[in-house]
Amino acid sequence: MTPSFGTRLRSAMDERGPLCVGIDPHASLLGSWGLADDIAGLERFTYTVVEALAGTVAVFKPQAAFFERFGSRGIAVLERATADLRAAGGLVVMDAKRGDIGSTMAAYAEAFLRKDSPLFSDALTVSPYLGYGSLKPAVDLARESGAGLFVLALTSNPEGAEVQRAVREDGRTIGATMLAHLAEENAGETPMGSFGAVVGATLGDLSSFDLDINGPLLAPGIGAQGATPEDLPVVFGDAVRNVVPNVSRAVLGAGPDVSALRDAATRYADGIRAAVAG
Repeated sequence: MTPSFGTRLRSAMDERGPLCVGIDPHASLLGSWGLADDIAGLERFTYTVVEALAGTVAVFKPQAAFFERFGSRGIAVLERATADLRAAGGLVVMDAKRGDIGSTMAAYAEAFLRKDSPLFSDALTVSPYLGYGSLKPAVDLARESGAGLFVLALTSNPEGAEVQRAVREDGRTIGATMLAHLAEENAGETPMGSFGAVVGATLGDLSSFDLDINGPLLAPGIGAQGATPEDLPVVFGDAVRNVVPNVSRAVLGAGPDVSALRDAATRYADGIRAAVAG
């Protein structure tokens, strides 16, 4: 049997350091590398990141939209990168934020969580705002495949609060409700469950939320968005050991030099490890 995503994630972060590097080939980043915003630039950028980091970083988070904008050729780059990252021992969290109902949600799940899919990933980001129950096809297939999910719960964008901090009739916020669902999914799993939440590292004190979901917390916002490794214990409290901090531009901006990319990733991994160890 394939070990669960939670098991593999815990092992990867303990061995390689608690760092997730986002792969976000937007036009300005390609330009900063001296690359054109075209398929050749996308290929050069993506495969350089794979060459530099696949063997040392624990987790990668490709943003699917930046590949999809180039059509089938861009998706082919994403397929190859996903396979190469996983072959080198990295875990891939596909940042696609899929969310729908019924057979459409099942089809999204099959695209990223079915083992024989060209885009099979270790985990997938999903949106629960058609109701948490709408994610059931993805939850079921993730369990079957030994994969995981990261559910949008408390995101760092200012607009998110109008939904995620809205209060239900029972007095609980929508974000807290999503965290409670995930705690149920992960109950009894060791060393941690495979169903995580996306929680922004820029949100400050979150002590009013129960982040102890026995699962991973994907935390964007370190680096260019203003959060630092030292902020993590403040934001996440006792749940900090299960945080998967995502850094994108602050690492990728060191390219295109392979050694510089590795050095930047190592600095962040070491800094995060030290902050989490406290």
